[in-house]
Amino acid sequence: MTDTAVLRVALDLDGSLESLGNSMTDLAAALTELGECELVRFRTRTRATGEERSVGRIWLPLWRRSLGPSVDRMVGPVDVVHVAGLATPPSRATPLVISVDDLRPLRGETRIHQRVAQLRRAVAHGALLVASTRTASHEVLGVLGVERSRVVVVPPAVPRVAPTRDGVDLVVNVTGAVDLFLSLAPALVRVVGDGAARVVALTSTAARQRVRSSGLAVVVRGREEARDALSRARLVIHLSDGARFPSFAIAALAAGVPTVARSTAINRELLDGAAALIGAEEEWPDVLAQAWGDEARRAVMVAAGAARAVDFSPATAARAYGALYREVVRGWTA
Repeated sequence: MTDTAVLRVALDLDGSLESLGNSMTDLAAALTELGECELVRFRTRTRATGEERSVGRIWLPLWRRSLGPSVDRMVGPVDVVHVAGLATPPSRATPLVISVDDLRPLRGETRIHQRVAQLRRAVAHGALLVASTRTASHEVLGVLGVERSRVVVVPPAVPRVAPTRDGVDLVVNVTGAVDLFLSLAPALVRVVGDGAARVVALTSTAARQRVRSSGLAVVVRGREEARDALSRARLVIHLSDGARFPSFAIAALAAGVPTVARSTAINRELLDGAAALIGAEEEWPDVLAQAWGDEARRAVMVAAGAARAVDFSPATAARAYGALYREVVRGWTA
Protein backbone atom coordinates (compact mmCIF):
# COMPACT_ATOMS: atom_id res chain seq x y z
CA MET A 1 0.00 0.00 0.00
CA THR A 2 1.27 3.47 -0.88
CA ASP A 3 1.26 6.40 1.54
CA THR A 4 -1.36 8.16 -0.60
CA ALA A 5 -3.82 5.24 -0.69
CA VAL A 6 -6.99 5.53 1.38
CA LEU A 7 -6.80 3.20 4.38
CA ARG A 8 -9.76 1.04 5.25
CA VAL A 9 -10.12 1.18 9.05
CA ALA A 10 -12.54 -0.79 11.25
CA LEU A 11 -13.35 1.36 14.29
CA ASP A 12 -15.18 0.15 17.40
CA LEU A 13 -17.57 2.92 18.44
CA ASP A 14 -18.19 1.25 21.83
CA GLY A 15 -14.85 2.37 23.07
CA SER A 16 -13.78 5.37 25.10
CA LEU A 17 -16.87 6.77 26.78
CA GLU A 18 -16.45 10.17 28.45
CA SER A 19 -18.80 12.34 30.48
CA LEU A 20 -19.08 14.73 27.53
CA GLY A 21 -19.79 12.02 24.98
CA ASN A 22 -18.17 9.16 23.13
CA SER A 23 -14.69 10.13 21.98
CA MET A 24 -14.67 7.31 19.42
CA THR A 25 -17.67 8.70 17.55
CA ASP A 26 -15.95 12.10 17.57
CA LEU A 27 -12.81 10.46 16.22
CA ALA A 28 -14.84 8.68 13.52
CA ALA A 29 -16.42 11.95 12.40
CA ALA A 30 -13.05 13.70 12.29
CA LEU A 31 -11.41 10.85 10.36
CA THR A 32 -14.21 11.04 7.81
CA GLU A 33 -13.70 14.80 7.45
CA LEU A 34 -9.96 14.24 7.01
CA GLY A 35 -10.70 12.02 4.03
CA GLU A 36 -7.69 9.71 4.39
CA CYS A 37 -9.57 6.73 5.83
CA GLU A 38 -12.57 4.73 4.76
CA LEU A 39 -14.26 3.64 7.97
CA VAL A 40 -16.10 0.48 8.84
CA ARG A 41 -17.94 1.41 12.02
CA PHE A 42 -18.82 -1.44 14.35
CA ARG A 43 -20.03 -1.94 17.91
CA THR A 44 -18.97 -4.57 20.42
CA ARG A 45 -21.40 -3.77 23.26
CA THR A 46 -24.44 -1.86 22.06
CA ARG A 47 -26.90 -2.17 19.22
CA ALA A 48 -25.70 -0.89 15.88
CA THR A 49 -27.63 1.78 13.98
CA GLY A 50 -27.60 2.85 10.35
CA GLU A 51 -24.59 1.48 8.48
CA GLU A 52 -22.80 0.38 11.66
CA ARG A 53 -22.14 -3.29 12.28
CA SER A 54 -22.89 -5.12 15.51
CA VAL A 55 -20.22 -7.78 15.60
CA GLY A 56 -19.31 -8.67 19.14
CA ARG A 57 -22.16 -8.59 21.65
CA ILE A 58 -22.41 -12.35 22.01
CA TRP A 59 -18.63 -12.76 21.72
CA LEU A 60 -17.65 -10.07 24.22
CA PRO A 61 -17.03 -12.48 27.16
CA LEU A 62 -14.57 -14.38 24.97
CA TRP A 63 -13.12 -11.27 23.36
CA ARG A 64 -12.27 -9.89 26.81
CA ARG A 65 -9.86 -12.82 27.01
CA SER A 66 -8.59 -12.43 23.43
CA LEU A 67 -10.48 -15.59 22.49
CA GLY A 68 -13.32 -16.37 20.12
CA PRO A 69 -13.76 -15.61 16.42
CA SER A 70 -11.40 -13.28 14.64
CA VAL A 71 -12.75 -9.73 14.38
CA ASP A 72 -11.24 -9.07 10.96
CA ARG A 73 -13.36 -11.85 9.49
CA MET A 74 -16.48 -10.12 10.82
CA VAL A 75 -15.78 -6.59 9.66
CA GLY A 76 -14.62 -7.57 6.18
CA PRO A 77 -11.41 -6.68 4.37
CA VAL A 78 -9.73 -3.78 6.20
CA ASP A 79 -6.18 -2.55 6.71
CA VAL A 80 -6.35 -2.04 10.48
CA VAL A 81 -8.81 -2.64 13.36
CA HIS A 82 -9.02 -0.12 16.22
CA VAL A 83 -10.78 -0.82 19.53
CA ALA A 84 -10.82 1.19 22.75
CA GLY A 85 -13.13 -0.55 25.17
CA LEU A 86 -12.92 -3.81 27.07
CA ALA A 87 -12.96 -5.91 23.92
CA THR A 88 -9.57 -7.21 22.80
CA PRO A 89 -10.66 -9.53 20.00
CA PRO A 90 -8.20 -11.72 18.13
CA SER A 91 -7.30 -10.46 14.67
CA ARG A 92 -5.53 -13.02 12.54
CA ALA A 93 -4.70 -11.25 9.28
CA THR A 94 -5.09 -7.57 10.21
CA PRO A 95 -3.14 -5.40 12.70
CA LEU A 96 -5.06 -4.54 15.89
CA VAL A 97 -4.73 -1.19 17.68
CA ILE A 98 -6.06 -0.94 21.27
CA SER A 99 -6.49 2.43 22.99
CA VAL A 100 -5.96 2.13 26.76
CA ASP A 101 -7.64 5.27 28.14
CA ASP A 102 -8.55 4.01 31.62
CA LEU A 103 -5.74 3.04 33.99
CA ARG A 104 -7.94 2.13 36.95
CA PRO A 105 -8.05 -1.60 36.11
CA LEU A 106 -4.23 -1.61 36.08
CA ARG A 107 -3.83 -0.08 39.53
CA GLY A 108 -3.71 -1.37 43.08
CA GLU A 109 -5.71 -4.43 43.95
CA THR A 110 -7.43 -4.51 40.57
CA ARG A 111 -4.12 -5.52 38.97
CA ILE A 112 -4.85 -9.12 39.88
CA HIS A 113 -7.98 -8.98 37.76
CA GLN A 114 -8.62 -9.63 34.12
CA ARG A 115 -7.45 -6.45 32.39
CA VAL A 116 -3.71 -6.95 32.91
CA ALA A 117 -3.77 -10.50 31.58
CA GLN A 118 -6.12 -9.42 28.79
CA LEU A 119 -3.77 -6.73 27.47
CA ARG A 120 -0.69 -8.93 27.82
CA ARG A 121 -2.39 -11.62 25.72
CA ALA A 122 -3.38 -9.09 23.09
CA VAL A 123 0.19 -7.79 22.80
CA ALA A 124 1.50 -11.35 22.61
CA HIS A 125 -0.81 -11.84 19.61
CA GLY A 126 0.57 -8.75 17.88
CA ALA A 127 -1.64 -5.90 19.10
CA LEU A 128 -0.30 -2.36 19.52
CA LEU A 129 -1.39 -0.45 22.65
CA VAL A 130 -2.08 3.29 22.56
CA ALA A 131 -1.78 5.31 25.77
CA SER A 132 -3.32 8.76 26.01
CA THR A 133 -0.24 10.47 27.53
CA ARG A 134 3.46 9.85 28.07
CA THR A 135 2.75 9.55 31.78
CA ALA A 136 0.14 6.88 31.13
CA SER A 137 2.46 5.02 28.76
CA HIS A 138 5.08 4.69 31.49
CA GLU A 139 2.45 3.23 33.82
CA VAL A 140 1.19 0.79 31.19
CA LEU A 141 4.72 -0.37 30.45
CA GLY A 142 5.53 -0.75 34.14
CA VAL A 143 2.44 -2.82 34.89
CA LEU A 144 2.32 -5.00 31.78
CA GLY A 145 6.05 -5.52 31.33
CA VAL A 146 5.77 -5.50 27.53
CA GLU A 147 8.34 -4.19 25.05
CA ARG A 148 8.52 -0.40 24.76
CA SER A 149 7.79 -0.59 21.04
CA ARG A 150 4.35 -2.10 21.74
CA VAL A 151 3.03 1.04 23.49
CA VAL A 152 2.69 4.38 21.70
CA VAL A 153 1.12 7.69 22.71
CA VAL A 154 -1.81 9.39 20.95
CA PRO A 155 -4.22 11.65 22.88
CA PRO A 156 -7.91 10.85 22.36
CA ALA A 157 -10.38 13.17 20.68
CA VAL A 158 -11.94 15.57 23.18
CA PRO A 159 -15.58 16.15 22.21
CA ARG A 160 -16.46 19.53 20.77
CA VAL A 161 -18.28 21.91 23.12
CA ALA A 162 -19.95 25.26 22.62
CA PRO A 163 -18.30 28.34 24.16
CA THR A 164 -19.63 29.10 27.64
CA ARG A 165 -21.21 32.54 27.92
CA ASP A 166 -21.85 34.31 31.21
CA GLY A 167 -21.34 31.22 33.39
CA VAL A 168 -21.87 31.68 37.11
CA ASP A 169 -21.16 28.29 38.75
CA LEU A 170 -18.01 26.81 40.21
CA VAL A 171 -18.03 23.33 38.65
CA VAL A 172 -15.87 20.59 40.16
CA ASN A 173 -15.18 17.41 38.20
CA VAL A 174 -14.48 14.78 40.88
CA THR A 175 -12.91 11.56 39.61
CA GLY A 176 -11.38 9.37 42.27
CA ALA A 177 -10.59 12.27 44.61
CA VAL A 178 -13.69 12.45 46.80
CA ASP A 179 -11.81 12.91 50.08
CA LEU A 180 -9.92 15.88 48.66
CA PHE A 181 -13.12 17.42 47.38
CA LEU A 182 -14.83 17.08 50.76
CA SER A 183 -11.89 18.78 52.46
CA LEU A 184 -11.90 21.63 49.93
CA ALA A 185 -15.66 22.07 49.67
CA PRO A 186 -16.06 24.59 52.54
CA ALA A 187 -13.45 26.85 50.91
CA LEU A 188 -15.19 26.50 47.55
CA VAL A 189 -18.51 27.53 49.08
CA ARG A 190 -16.85 30.62 50.54
CA VAL A 191 -15.39 31.53 47.14
CA VAL A 192 -18.77 31.64 45.40
CA GLY A 193 -20.38 33.61 48.23
CA ASP A 194 -24.10 34.10 48.82
CA GLY A 195 -25.21 35.17 45.34
CA ALA A 196 -26.59 33.17 42.44
CA ALA A 197 -23.42 31.14 41.99
CA ARG A 198 -23.32 27.53 43.15
CA VAL A 199 -20.69 24.89 43.76
CA VAL A 200 -21.63 22.03 41.41
CA ALA A 201 -19.92 18.65 41.83
CA LEU A 202 -19.86 16.16 38.96
CA THR A 203 -19.39 12.73 40.51
CA SER A 204 -19.82 9.03 39.91
CA THR A 205 -22.87 7.27 41.24
CA ALA A 206 -20.78 5.71 44.01
CA ALA A 207 -19.46 9.08 45.24
CA ARG A 208 -22.73 10.95 44.97
CA GLN A 209 -24.16 9.76 48.28
CA ARG A 210 -20.98 10.62 50.18
CA VAL A 211 -21.09 14.19 48.93
CA ARG A 212 -24.82 14.57 49.57
CA SER A 213 -24.55 13.19 53.10
CA SER A 214 -21.78 15.66 53.96
CA GLY A 215 -24.32 18.42 54.53
CA LEU A 216 -22.28 20.90 52.48
CA ALA A 217 -23.97 23.53 50.31
CA VAL A 218 -23.06 21.69 47.12
CA VAL A 219 -25.20 20.73 44.13
CA VAL A 220 -24.39 17.16 43.07
CA ARG A 221 -24.89 16.11 39.46
CA GLY A 222 -24.13 12.94 37.53
CA ARG A 223 -21.48 12.74 34.84
CA GLU A 224 -24.15 12.50 32.17
CA GLU A 225 -24.96 16.13 32.99
CA ALA A 226 -21.39 17.31 32.43
CA ARG A 227 -22.06 19.17 29.19
CA ASP A 228 -24.90 21.18 30.72
CA ALA A 229 -22.85 21.92 33.84
CA LEU A 230 -19.97 23.18 31.70
CA SER A 231 -22.31 25.52 29.85
CA ARG A 232 -23.08 27.24 33.19
CA ALA A 233 -19.53 27.34 34.60
CA ARG A 234 -17.54 30.44 35.54
CA LEU A 235 -14.69 28.31 36.87
CA VAL A 236 -13.86 24.61 36.54
CA ILE A 237 -11.85 22.58 39.04
CA HIS A 238 -10.55 19.20 37.91
CA LEU A 239 -9.95 16.85 40.86
CA SER A 240 -8.69 13.52 39.59
CA ASP A 241 -6.56 10.55 40.60
CA GLY A 242 -4.93 10.68 37.17
CA ALA A 243 -6.33 7.36 35.98
CA ARG A 244 -8.09 8.83 32.95
CA PHE A 245 -7.33 11.45 30.35
CA PRO A 246 -8.60 14.86 31.62
CA SER A 247 -11.13 15.38 28.84
CA PHE A 248 -13.45 17.53 30.96
CA ALA A 249 -10.64 19.92 31.90
CA ILE A 250 -9.57 20.26 28.27
CA ALA A 251 -13.18 20.76 27.18
CA ALA A 252 -13.45 23.55 29.76
CA LEU A 253 -10.38 25.21 28.22
CA ALA A 254 -11.97 24.91 24.79
CA ALA A 255 -15.19 26.45 26.12
CA GLY A 256 -13.30 29.47 27.45
CA VAL A 257 -13.72 28.60 31.12
CA PRO A 258 -10.72 29.21 33.43
CA THR A 259 -9.62 25.89 34.89
CA VAL A 260 -7.79 24.81 38.03
CA ALA A 261 -6.37 21.32 38.60
CA ARG A 262 -4.11 19.34 40.89
CA SER A 263 -0.43 19.37 39.97
CA THR A 264 -0.21 15.70 39.06
CA ALA A 265 2.18 14.22 36.50
CA ILE A 266 -0.50 13.91 33.83
CA ASN A 267 -1.81 17.43 34.45
CA ARG A 268 1.67 18.91 34.27
CA GLU A 269 2.19 17.13 30.96
CA LEU A 270 -1.08 18.29 29.41
CA LEU A 271 -2.31 21.40 31.22
CA ASP A 272 0.77 23.28 32.46
CA GLY A 273 0.65 26.87 31.21
CA ALA A 274 -3.04 26.65 30.30
CA ALA A 275 -4.70 25.76 33.62
CA ALA A 276 -3.69 26.83 37.12
CA LEU A 277 -1.99 23.81 38.70
CA ILE A 278 -1.92 23.53 42.48
CA GLY A 279 0.50 21.37 44.44
CA ALA A 280 0.18 22.03 48.18
CA GLU A 281 -3.29 22.18 49.71
CA GLU A 282 -2.58 25.55 51.34
CA GLU A 283 -2.23 27.10 47.87
CA TRP A 284 -5.86 26.49 46.96
CA PRO A 285 -7.52 29.55 48.58
CA ASP A 286 -5.31 32.17 46.88
CA VAL A 287 -5.35 30.49 43.48
CA LEU A 288 -9.12 30.00 43.56
CA ALA A 289 -9.72 33.60 44.60
CA GLN A 290 -7.71 34.85 41.62
CA ALA A 291 -9.25 32.43 39.13
CA TRP A 292 -12.74 33.35 40.36
CA GLY A 293 -12.55 37.10 40.84
CA ASP A 294 -9.48 38.59 39.14
CA GLU A 295 -10.70 39.51 35.64
CA ALA A 296 -7.21 40.21 34.28
CA ARG A 297 -5.99 36.83 35.50
CA ARG A 298 -9.10 35.14 34.08
CA ALA A 299 -8.55 36.71 30.65
CA VAL A 300 -5.00 35.33 30.52
CA MET A 301 -6.26 31.88 31.51
CA VAL A 302 -8.99 31.93 28.86
CA ALA A 303 -6.55 32.84 26.08
CA ALA A 304 -3.99 30.23 27.14
CA GLY A 305 -6.66 27.57 27.53
CA ALA A 306 -8.13 28.11 24.08
CA ALA A 307 -4.69 27.78 22.48
CA ARG A 308 -3.95 24.54 24.36
CA ALA A 309 -7.34 22.95 23.63
CA VAL A 310 -6.59 22.94 19.90
CA ASP A 311 -3.95 20.28 20.57
CA PHE A 312 -6.69 17.85 21.62
CA SER A 313 -9.46 18.61 19.14
CA PRO A 314 -11.05 15.75 17.18
CA ALA A 315 -9.28 17.02 14.04
CA THR A 316 -5.88 16.85 15.77
CA ALA A 317 -6.62 13.36 17.09
CA ALA A 318 -7.73 12.22 13.62
CA ARG A 319 -4.48 13.37 12.03
CA ALA A 320 -2.44 11.61 14.72
CA TYR A 321 -4.41 8.38 14.46
CA GLY A 322 -4.34 8.51 10.65
CA ALA A 323 -0.54 8.69 10.78
CA LEU A 324 -0.43 5.86 13.33
CA TYR A 325 -2.65 3.62 11.19
CA ARG A 326 -0.30 4.09 8.23
CA GLU A 327 2.75 3.33 10.35
CA VAL A 328 1.11 0.19 11.73
CA VAL A 329 0.15 -1.04 8.26
CA ARG A 330 3.66 -0.40 6.92
CA GLY A 331 5.15 -2.37 9.80
CA TRP A 332 2.66 -5.19 9.31
CA THR A 333 3.32 -5.60 5.60
CA ALA A 334 7.09 -4.98 5.67
